[in-house]
Amino acid sequence: MPQHPCPFTNESLPGVVAALKGSSCAVRSSFPVASQQEQLGVSIIRGTMEAANCSLKLNRLLLDPKFESYKLSLDPLPCYNVELDAAVAEVKLRDDQYTLDHMRAFGMYNYLHCDSWFQDNMFYVDQLGKVMNVTVPLDAALGKPREVFRLPSDVSACDNRLCASMHFTSSTWVTLSDGTGTLYLIRTGKRGDAADGKWEIMFNQELGNPFTVVHSVSFAHAELHIIEVLLLSIEKDELDIKGSGFHVSLEWVSIARINSEEEGKYEILKRRNLHGKSVPHYAAIEADGNGLMITSYKPFRFITSNTNQPESTEGEKMDEGGKKEPLYYWEQTEEDVTVTFQLPEGRTKEDIKIKFSPEQISVSLSEQDTFLKGQLHSVIDHESSVWIIKDGKSVEITLIKRVAGSMWAELIDGDEQGEYIADPVQSAAIAEQLMHLTSEEMDPDKEKPPCNAQDLEECDIFLEDSTSLCRFDGNTLKTTHVVNLGSNQYLFSLVATPELMPCFCLRHDVDALLWQPHSDQKDNLWEHIATFNALGYVQASKQDKKFFTCAPNYSYAALCECVRRIFIYRQPTPISTVLYNRKEGRHVGQVAKQQVASLETTDPILGFQATNERLFVLTSKKLFVIKVNAAD
Repeated sequence: MPQHPCPFTNESLPGVVAALKGSSCAVRSSFPVASQQEQLGVSIIRGTMEAANCSLKLNRLLLDPKFESYKLSLDPLPCYNVELDAAVAEVKLRDDQYTLDHMRAFGMYNYLHCDSWFQDNMFYVDQLGKVMNVTVPLDAALGKPREVFRLPSDVSACDNRLCASMHFTSSTWVTLSDGTGTLYLIRTGKRGDAADGKWEIMFNQELGNPFTVVHSVSFAHAELHIIEVLLLSIEKDELDIKGSGFHVSLEWVSIARINSEEEGKYEILKRRNLHGKSVPHYAAIEADGNGLMITSYKPFRFITSNTNQPESTEGEKMDEGGKKEPLYYWEQTEEDVTVTFQLPEGRTKEDIKIKFSPEQISVSLSEQDTFLKGQLHSVIDHESSVWIIKDGKSVEITLIKRVAGSMWAELIDGDEQGEYIADPVQSAAIAEQLMHLTSEEMDPDKEKPPCNAQDLEECDIFLEDSTSLCRFDGNTLKTTHVVNLGSNQYLFSLVATPELMPCFCLRHDVDALLWQPHSDQKDNLWEHIATFNALGYVQASKQDKKFFTCAPNYSYAALCECVRRIFIYRQPTPISTVLYNRKEGRHVGQVAKQQVASLETTDPILGFQATNERLFVLTSKKLFVIKVNAAD
């Protein structure tokens, strides 16, 4: 094997790594690394506050490394449908709702609502403003939808409106939005089993811009009945001249009964707002109202009510990507290191005190204010090092290296307040010199370019590779946990246990992993509860998919296309017949089935929900019920 000289010593390799961080060159590694199942791309990001050092912990007992594939089953699936008396109240996007966020939030809205407290109990809102209910106690008893509530005012003539939305807060409460900006809290009485309880409005108020209801919880605190509601809207942002011109608003509203009487009046206790630049994939309030969890591509920040600006302090400035603003920037050549930082307003040359020693640096902006101090990464010629003020706005420090040619990995040992700026030319040269270490082709002189044998396929590419999962404290409104999900693509969310927060599903390698948040377990906020083998890869190949979900008992997952076709993927089950793998000659003890259902309609699918036994598919004119599992 030919040997290639490396111009870097072991001592300088950390500097090479630091230089490569700023390089635009992509270097493929053929070195053995830990399995991605052991490093789930979920390292913690330290945000504005001291975030807990946590991660998503895999349950290895729920992983199946021997899973082969899904076997297509031609077994028929019983399918029933019922005609709707009035069409679903679908609201199409207007010409001024043209962004990707509008499409994700409202264009792909799921118009079918599942009552997680009583399975097989579905609701939708029709064009007449009526909330319609379909209950399926028995497949043979599928009846017409029945009206359970009617919106007090006609909203169909309103131009600036969104789709009506609802969330089942508890077994006896529903949160409802009419799509024009009015919020309703409704006491329903007992639901399910064709219960005919009366829906009674206990609170309604105009809150401003139109919104949709994302999540809600109900609990008792200090003899108060409190309902927390999370509302989503997309608002015009006049200050955003470089982006889409809109920002996403999440409003967290707390509503309580002001006295202990059963018929006491409900009023708003407080309203809190978060702003972000992308529609959240997942947003939910903790069951006790003490926190909020959000999964999104771009970060959300609480804003103050008086300035309409994100809450922050001088030491907590964040950029749009959710990273802390660097205190200083530094770059290097083979001979010197240059450090640059902004000069605060009102400070002059007389306020700046900079001291050099061969191994240390100290920068102060006043007698009591030490700006930067610490042990330098390597020795400098302190007598030749200088500093100047540029344009009266910034300070530039030039440190002369004692050992020319050595590359520093950091400016001050252990300091993470600065940001390194790599020289693109230097980084490209380093990457080229190290290519023989990281390429599968050991001879870089060949005409054939180095490549990795495990090249990504088109469905493996993730555009949103910086998605994060954040937890906000309900009292301090500060971030307590921030988990970088990396390339672990968000897939869907569902309510598996109505008393708990909704679960969310992430892609991990080729699998799809289901996570259950536990707000009462601070040392393990997210529990891995189920795995759908190879489903992360399978769903990525469905170019026309619209909705994705699974059964609350995890027995199957299902996705639907925009029109007609439904795909069902069952968990592996034991088989009674003898089956062998021809290639390996071994016995196969269980098989995972895939089934496909095709609906007899050409209307677009507007709603999609799954229960343990059935799939419900809503179009503008019909509701389809597909029997997936037999009753236990």
